[in-house]
Amino acid sequence: MKEFYTQISKRLYYTVVLIIIALMVAGMLLSIPHYGELEAGYTLHSVLAIVLSACLLLYPKYENHIFRVVIIIVGSAYFYTIFFLYPETWSTFIFLCLIPAVSILFFDSKLFYFSLLINGLSIAVTFCYIVLIDQGSLYPHIKQDVVGNIINFIGSQVLIYFIYRTSNLRIIKQQLYYEQLQNSERLKTTSQLSAAVAHEIRNPLTVVKGFLQLYNEKDTPMSNETKNHFTLMIDELNTAEQVIAQFLSIAKPDKDKIMEIVNVKDVLHSVTDLLKSYGLLHDNTINLSVDEDCYIYANNIEYKQLMINIIKNAIEASKIGDSVLVTAKRKKHFVEMKVADHGFGMSEVEVKSLGTPFYSLKSNGTGLGLMICYHITEKYNGTIDFQSSKGEGTTVTIRFPSKKS
Repeated sequence: MKEFYTQISKRLYYTVVLIIIALMVAGMLLSIPHYGELEAGYTLHSVLAIVLSACLLLYPKYENHIFRVVIIIVGSAYFYTIFFLYPETWSTFIFLCLIPAVSILFFDSKLFYFSLLINGLSIAVTFCYIVLIDQGSLYPHIKQDVVGNIINFIGSQVLIYFIYRTSNLRIIKQQLYYEQLQNSERLKTTSQLSAAVAHEIRNPLTVVKGFLQLYNEKDTPMSNETKNHFTLMIDELNTAEQVIAQFLSIAKPDKDKIMEIVNVKDVLHSVTDLLKSYGLLHDNTINLSVDEDCYIYANNIEYKQLMINIIKNAIEASKIGDSVLVTAKRKKHFVEMKVADHGFGMSEVEVKSLGTPFYSLKSNGTGLGLMICYHITEKYNGTIDFQSSKGEGTTVTIRFPSKKS
């Protein structure tokens, strides 16, 4: 289905591009009578039309920021060239006003502001030329009402900017909605999977573990090596039970969980005190900074579990001797908590995969810890966001609706 829509969009793109090229060719043919008068200008017109056509046709194969900049520059040069070459065609001024609108189609904010700036500077130079040098001999329709034309130009740029901002905000909202939908589906799938895993695996594990403990506790003579093997098997079964317990914490509805007003400061002090000794194993320290009057409405145990998972991950991701910064502030109607480390960081692809079952950057990780974190934040109408880059560390931002004490 995705390939089908891609083919349709490419077909539509090339259809539009061919129409544009046909219009440019028609413009070149209509300007042939001026060829004797404007030989160099007509040549420039033709070269720009050919270069612009080639750029538009090649863009789907080289879809990057540099190629977009080239298209905007060549397109701007083309429109300004026909404006100066054919002054009797007053409608070419409209194309100068619409140049920044082309960059909206690329959904590139930097490119849009670049085209807006370049077009503003170019039109300023154009009006100076018409007023000071031309003085209305070739462009009387502009010279006779310079102020009105300037106001029209500014109005067109403001309108284009408004269209860009509106469409850009809508796209951002759609992206956020799509990400939330993905997280929701991911949680739903994991809940169904966890229930099945717990039902099919937990009972056999309990039986096997029980018999191993029974044989291990018997007075039957066994070598130390055999006892060690029994102990190792029991430990591994305990690990498997912990994984299943993590699955169940996502799957069960938790209707019996008590909701209460949680003092964020007290919980974070408790969590950091608990994890300080864990951090000292790798010579890592935890620096805590919490504002007063930070309260949220949630289950105290689950919120504590959430912060333990996040801070513990930050400690494990940190280099030896680094510190982890934990902050909490009240911002309007939200309480914002941040956990920042200076570890190895993650790539954009790795950040997008966080929270996926069995996806972990740890050698012995299951990925279920972050899955639980996403589950808890969603349940209490919160958000969790990861900002990271390779070699610079990671900052986790958690927001919950604030409550009065």
